[in-house]
Amino acid sequence: MNPAAFTRSFAGNLRQVVFILLAAMAMVCAARADSTNAVTATPDPLATLKAGHPRLLLSEADWQTMRERVKHDPEFAKVVVRIETDAKWLLAQPPLTYKKEGKRLLDVSRQAVERILLWSITYHLTGDRVYADRAKTELLTLSAFPDWNPSHFLDVAEMTTAMALGYDWFYDELDDSSREIIVHAIVDHGLNPGLKAGSGNGSWHRLENNWNQVCFGGLTLGALAVGDKEPEPARALLNAAHAGIASGLKPYTPDGVYPEGPSYWGYGTVYQTLMISALRSALGTSWDLEHSPGFLASAAVQLQLTGPSEKYFNYFDCDEDPDLQAATFWFARELHDPGLLRYQWRSLALALQRSVESEPMYHENRLFGLIALWWSEPSATNAVSHLPLVWHGDGRNPVGVFRTSWTDTNAVYLAFKGGAAGLSHGHMDAGSFVLEADGVRWAIDLGRQDYLSLESKGMDIWSYAQNSKRWSVFRLNNFSHNTLTIGNQLHQVNGNAQIVNFHYLDAPHASATIDLSPVFAGQATNVTRQFQLDPDRTVSVHDVLAGVAPGTEVRWAMVTRADVTLDGNRATLKQDGKELNATLLSPTNGVFSVIPASPPQENDFDAPNPNTRILVVKVAAPETGEIKLEVSLKPGPAH
Repeated sequence: MNPAAFTRSFAGNLRQVVFILLAAMAMVCAARADSTNAVTATPDPLATLKAGHPRLLLSEADWQTMRERVKHDPEFAKVVVRIETDAKWLLAQPPLTYKKEGKRLLDVSRQAVERILLWSITYHLTGDRVYADRAKTELLTLSAFPDWNPSHFLDVAEMTTAMALGYDWFYDELDDSSREIIVHAIVDHGLNPGLKAGSGNGSWHRLENNWNQVCFGGLTLGALAVGDKEPEPARALLNAAHAGIASGLKPYTPDGVYPEGPSYWGYGTVYQTLMISALRSALGTSWDLEHSPGFLASAAVQLQLTGPSEKYFNYFDCDEDPDLQAATFWFARELHDPGLLRYQWRSLALALQRSVESEPMYHENRLFGLIALWWSEPSATNAVSHLPLVWHGDGRNPVGVFRTSWTDTNAVYLAFKGGAAGLSHGHMDAGSFVLEADGVRWAIDLGRQDYLSLESKGMDIWSYAQNSKRWSVFRLNNFSHNTLTIGNQLHQVNGNAQIVNFHYLDAPHASATIDLSPVFAGQATNVTRQFQLDPDRTVSVHDVLAGVAPGTEVRWAMVTRADVTLDGNRATLKQDGKELNATLLSPTNGVFSVIPASPPQENDFDAPNPNTRILVVKVAAPETGEIKLEVSLKPGPAH
């Protein structure tokens, strides 16, 4: 046997041994899965694997449909022009290199996804082989990496996505040797580490968040792409995914409110839709994953969590400004409801103006190409008539929404939440709210900039807070949210505040009550917050506290960008030529004050909050330990 043949034989035998060990581990992990949520796998998930390529997400007929659509759909043509422009610019860029940012290879993985998507779509629409040749170079370069950074497994998942799509969509343009190299890379750097990752108690195999969806989604694409060439690891991975993805789908239960907020809904959900689409195209089945409780409803929830200003209710760890969500295009097509894209068209218009060369780290727009695959023509009306003005959804982070109109940009919009901070990246924001009226967002959430600041230093914000035994990260704690603080203490991160009463009286008249007692355990015996919207557009916030230690200070807070003028128990907020009048109705002797929304100076990673302040009420608990706080917020000039 010549040396080259011996090397290939030895490598093959070694990979078989590794596979057997990993497959055994996967079986143990599957056995540990919660039997009430796991879906029973078929004896052989590869039994119906489609022969030939492409088999992921689309067929050759779909490419032809896209070619024809460019000719008669001008909006779709704009998307394709952006894709082709970016694909052409990327041709001249050097192949990606193995370079971490802190503990992450994620930016490299995401650039790989972006490049493969853009080059693939452009090649199949134009037939220009330069894109296939450049993609081949990139795929072989990525295959030669020592690993895809399994210590931060999102990096592996997104890299496997890029490699699977590239292998599948460029299959006919790759020679046998290149195919073999890419297949082995997908197995050795993707599937096998993914099977091994299931052995830990804290494994993403069992996490109930976006990690589960992204990792199983990306690896499922890898397994389906190479299932005919490497059936053993592919079969083991698909069986593990079949059982484990139930955990990733739990957060949508029961009403589609994704606990990690709108931005993270887009991240976890787009990989869920990729997984569903790939299963359908490659196996002819979706394992019925789309019918998991709350999943299909979650797209309409994103509309509810967007105000008339087209800004998110950015609870948890989300940005205020909406982003382009490729997953929403999948839902619009899946549900035959183009109205779900109501708030996507502006984001799409902005994305069309941005080039790939201008993208910041982590390439958030890397999945832009999927919009071409899941395109739905704009609705003539973008109707939302089927959506209620007053709505709430339960779950781990329950939320409620009052609005006076879906079509008036000056409508009153109040969104509020319960929940707990005991989730990865979670904020102490139970009871918090945002308020819009007359085109202005008066009550704001400061968002996730502290997390981004820490992340840029290679630090993990949640781990920092846990390990330091203090919450010095300003935007995470209750001091920086529109909620209550008792005795200058932090909320109980394991407390879970629920919406206990929700009444829709008559449009636009509604009320809702949140039981905040669990997040104030040890600080008060009972705490409730009631929101009310009256027909005159006044929003009221009623807080009732009992069991507060006498003399303890209770602070009511609302963060705002408005200029504030104080007059005892009244405050006038002015912004963009509009007014909001706040009145402290109870206690009658209470007064408003304003403090800067500035983070503590004890670190160098709390993000600044320019032109932002906090409207505050401070009340000392009487001997009875009972306090009633009531604030009314009325849009428009005082009469």
